[in-house]
Amino acid sequence: MNRYETHCHTAESSACASAPGAVQADFYKSRGFKGIIVTDHFLNGNTRADRHTPWEQQVDIMFLGYENAKKRGEEIGLDVFFGWEYTIEGSDFLTYGLDKEWLLAHPETVTMPPNDYFDLVRSAGAYVSHAHPFREDWYIEMIRLLPRKCDAVEIINSCRKPFENEMAKVYADSYGLPYTAGSDNHHANQARLSGIETEETIRDIQHFIEVLRAGNYRIFDEVKE
Repeated sequence: MNRYETHCHTAESSACASAPGAVQADFYKSRGFKGIIVTDHFLNGNTRADRHTPWEQQVDIMFLGYENAKKRGEEIGLDVFFGWEYTIEGSDFLTYGLDKEWLLAHPETVTMPPNDYFDLVRSAGAYVSHAHPFREDWYIEMIRLLPRKCDAVEIINSCRKPFENEMAKVYADSYGLPYTAGSDNHHANQARLSGIETEETIRDIQHFIEVLRAGNYRIFDEVKE
């Protein structure tokens, strides 16, 4: 089986991460993964991009960690794909399937109302999974559930409490939404990792979406002793 990380961050692009893209690539290779999806924070979230700079420069920063991870992945035999984590005041949504050219052409995504954002990216072919939907923290005023705007729910997040993951599964089951799982790894030192396993090798991010839509995968959650 091929293992894939669906949710991780890099120091180049996410302000809350400490592991550069190349370090993340080395880490996942050492843990036996076939590939990773770098999902750094979108430009309306905890990004390292300066919001006062031109849109093109912000996008460059957002992609930098992924690009460095991909370069290292090509050297060591790890497949690296791109996504991002869109934020609504502490509620996060993993967006897969869109590329740099698309984002450069849509600067409105950073300020448009959330429902319009979801409609736009999904109409462009994106796949959206609600990350850790029941996460609680001091800066999160409320839990937001948008089942009609998402394609899946992250029911296992390696950084969240068991109760929060259990509630995410209840949520997904209640609305008939598929499951995803991810480590939410920011620091390349986690003992617990989660993600998806597939029999087939994922070729690119569009193939990843096809695999999810077809249900040709299983989720895993593992702690390295």
